[in-house]
Amino acid sequence: MSEKQRIVSGMRPTGPLHLGHYFGVIANWLKLQEDYNCFFFVADWHALTSEYANPTQTKGFVPGLVKDWVAAGLDPEKCSIFQQSMVKEHAELSLILSMYTPLGWLERCPTYKEQRTQLVQKELNTHGFLGYPVLMSADILMYKPCAVPVGKDQLPHLELTREIARRFNHLNETELFPEPADMLTEECKLPGLDGRKMSKSYGNSIMLSEPIEEIMPKVRSMKTDENRMRKSDPGDPKICNLFPYHKLLTDPARLPEIEAGCRDASWGCVDCKKVLMESLEKFLVPLHERRAACTDERVQEILHAGNTKARAFAEKSMDEVRKTINFDF
Repeated sequence: MSEKQRIVSGMRPTGPLHLGHYFGVIANWLKLQEDYNCFFFVADWHALTSEYANPTQTKGFVPGLVKDWVAAGLDPEKCSIFQQSMVKEHAELSLILSMYTPLGWLERCPTYKEQRTQLVQKELNTHGFLGYPVLMSADILMYKPCAVPVGKDQLPHLELTREIARRFNHLNETELFPEPADMLTEECKLPGLDGRKMSKSYGNSIMLSEPIEEIMPKVRSMKTDENRMRKSDPGDPKICNLFPYHKLLTDPARLPEIEAGCRDASWGCVDCKKVLMESLEKFLVPLHERRAACTDERVQEILHAGNTKARAFAEKSMDEVRKTINFDF
């Protein structure tokens, strides 16, 4: 039986995950863990690139992220879940790859320019923030994956990873690092409660770990079709903020009824929200039960096993890198 192909991906521990994270990333991971040898890591060093002034909260977010992953359905028996900073080889490879990475490659990175513009309240003129794509490249190339699941906005990062791999291989006359393909993740079409992008910073999110009783008032206040001033006014599901939630969470057999009820005004927005709340509860209660069963002790067991597996692979990769650059002292 042939060995499964490897996949690697990670998330920064910056707080509780919301529905956008689930449908935008984790739902895809759940499929991948069935068919690939997956390495999913808590990118705590990456969190420091923007949160270096307040690093204490990152430590608290690490176990919460693992609990959210397990609650969402990631199975440590099917994938490796590890913590980036516990595999020190990532830092060593990042340092070595930084020697091969021209400054111009980093300065032209679209995300670097965008976040410097958006996060004006933070001082991001740091070596770590400019160079985080190199650390990302190290995270990926360390495990020599066949592909990396990414959204469209991350494609420039992955192309930079391939450029760094090509340059390292060319200058050292080796084929050590294969160039990983992009495994494009379908963009999550779930807006925030107010119609904007779902984001913790906007306060318009439904968290995976949020109690049902706290979600209810959020759903009741959700933005709907602004043209429906009265219940008797016909609506348009295509421009209503609720309908994308129904398409992802509600039984597909009920969607024609919901859509027709909106268009002919036989359903009011309150009726629509009531069904959505039922769908949310059906979806989230099992997640909450799995999260409650994932104790702090269980998190440590999961990370210890994942760190051990990742470290063994990383040690082998770094032995190869050191020999390639004649640094195997």
